[in-house]
Amino acid sequence: MKAAPKDDSPSSLKVYLRLLTYVLPYWGVFAVSIIGFVLFASSQPMLAHMLKLFLDGLQHPEGAMLLGVSVILGVPILIVLIALYQGIGSFLGNYYLAKVARGVVHDLRCALFDNLLLLPNRYFDNNNSGHLISRITYNVTMVTGAATDAIKVVIREGLSVIFLFGYLLYMNWKLTMVLLVIMPFIGVMVSSASKKFRKQSKKIQDAMGDVTHVASETIQGYRVVRSFGGEAYEQKRFHAASADNMDRSLRMTRTQAIYTPMLQLVIYIGMAFLMYLVLYMRGDASAGDLVAYITAAGLLPKPIRQLSEVSATIQKGLAAADSIFAQLDEPVEVDKGTVEKERLTGELEVRNLNFQYPGTDKAVLADINFSAKPGQMIALVGRSGSGKSTLANLIPRFYHHESGQILLDGVDVEDYKLRNLRRHIALVTQQTTLFNDTVANNIAYGDLADAPREDIEKAVEAAYAKEFVDKLPKGLDTEVGENGVLLSGGQRQRLAIARALLKDSPVLVLDEATSALDTESERHIQAALDRVMKGRTTLVIAHRLSTIEKADLILVMDQGQIVERGTHAELLALNGYYARLHAMGLDENAPFDHA
Repeated sequence: MKAAPKDDSPSSLKVYLRLLTYVLPYWGVFAVSIIGFVLFASSQPMLAHMLKLFLDGLQHPEGAMLLGVSVILGVPILIVLIALYQGIGSFLGNYYLAKVARGVVHDLRCALFDNLLLLPNRYFDNNNSGHLISRITYNVTMVTGAATDAIKVVIREGLSVIFLFGYLLYMNWKLTMVLLVIMPFIGVMVSSASKKFRKQSKKIQDAMGDVTHVASETIQGYRVVRSFGGEAYEQKRFHAASADNMDRSLRMTRTQAIYTPMLQLVIYIGMAFLMYLVLYMRGDASAGDLVAYITAAGLLPKPIRQLSEVSATIQKGLAAADSIFAQLDEPVEVDKGTVEKERLTGELEVRNLNFQYPGTDKAVLADINFSAKPGQMIALVGRSGSGKSTLANLIPRFYHHESGQILLDGVDVEDYKLRNLRRHIALVTQQTTLFNDTVANNIAYGDLADAPREDIEKAVEAAYAKEFVDKLPKGLDTEVGENGVLLSGGQRQRLAIARALLKDSPVLVLDEATSALDTESERHIQAALDRVMKGRTTLVIAHRLSTIEKADLILVMDQGQIVERGTHAELLALNGYYARLHAMGLDENAPFDHA
């Protein structure tokens, strides 16, 4: 169930002013578009005035001159000149504003993506991927509407209203004041509709995030969906999310469909009253004056109507901008570290470490103490939820510990510069992540992108992946598909280990790294790991006996605490937690007997 939208969202003006800061880099292009719209808008009263000249010429054809020639030639020439003038203005306004808008959307999209790369882990824990993707795609498109169509209409039609109104004041200011009487009514209607549009837009965007979320989950987990017969369930989920999105969109359309004709009715009532007054108070005005005035007044409803209709587009854009700025305002991953080291020995010490996830009261780790000399292997065992992976995640600072210390080469991990710290730690997890790229680019990823080809080949060989890589159509240059879908689980895991080997870090964290492997693959990997762990501090989280029997120190964890420690033989002799786990084949779900 969704939380009700908050009422403390920033004001429309505040959000729009912030959006305009993204326009500043394009101020020159924006100025050209404004000039274009000024030209276009100023051509509106010209058309009305041309009718005055035309009618005056009809009434007094003899000797009537226009543009230095007779009215017969002058009027057609003037029509063509006005059309040309208006066309130039329209092109400059539309093209250059579109250029600004596309630039703003590109900048916003890149800012969102760049920001995602800097956000802390907890942000991804609390936000589903569907809503994050929807924000970068759908919400930014809504901002495009506010930044192109809306701004175009606001500037072009707004200027048209100003020029037409100015012309009406010039022609007959007393009559024109009558039009001002209906302006407060228009203002109230636009304001109330705008609030409704913005509220509805937020709901539409949330619903769109749900559609993206369900679709991306189903696509990513299609094997589970098919093997467990989840097609009907996922179909029902997607149809419900899509129907909800459709209903919310229709509600907004209904509001708009009622609001526009009501506003038009108010404008035309004012126009009808104005017509009555023109006919009633004709005075000594010429037919040309009256026709020009009526024509100019008749041109007003269209831009006013378009200005009223654009409110929905603007509010969609502002609602989208709200969610975009909310993400951009999220505090990025904290990095107050100052220490940078070229190479570490890998000495690891954990002192009095306590940890709980932000926003929760339950301690996940309590009073953890242990140390590892360079080249030593520390194994963490225990039931699921005992805190093993959390401990491993604190070393590369995926989360921040508030109490206690984690020292690498005698320096607290919090004091290292984040990028430098992570350069010294290689991580291999149970959930292998491969990108839709070649085998070579997946191994030499990120900081490793410039690694020599022979180093990549050595890493492949050391991870016992050469055997299957050589059989691939293009060897190292074979595309592996999205998340390595074209490879088996064991093959993907071996490539992830090859990536860690190529990194050649002094600290190696293996979180269930061999769980996806068959016995044959694990035998190969174990041999490779024995080789790479020499001279490296290795932290292993594993359930397979063969992985941890050779550990220098085994830490048995339960409910966030270390309940036993020692070597494999020492722990078996204790006949406690570890011995019971060992008897069950290190099954993580095995109950501990606290008696």
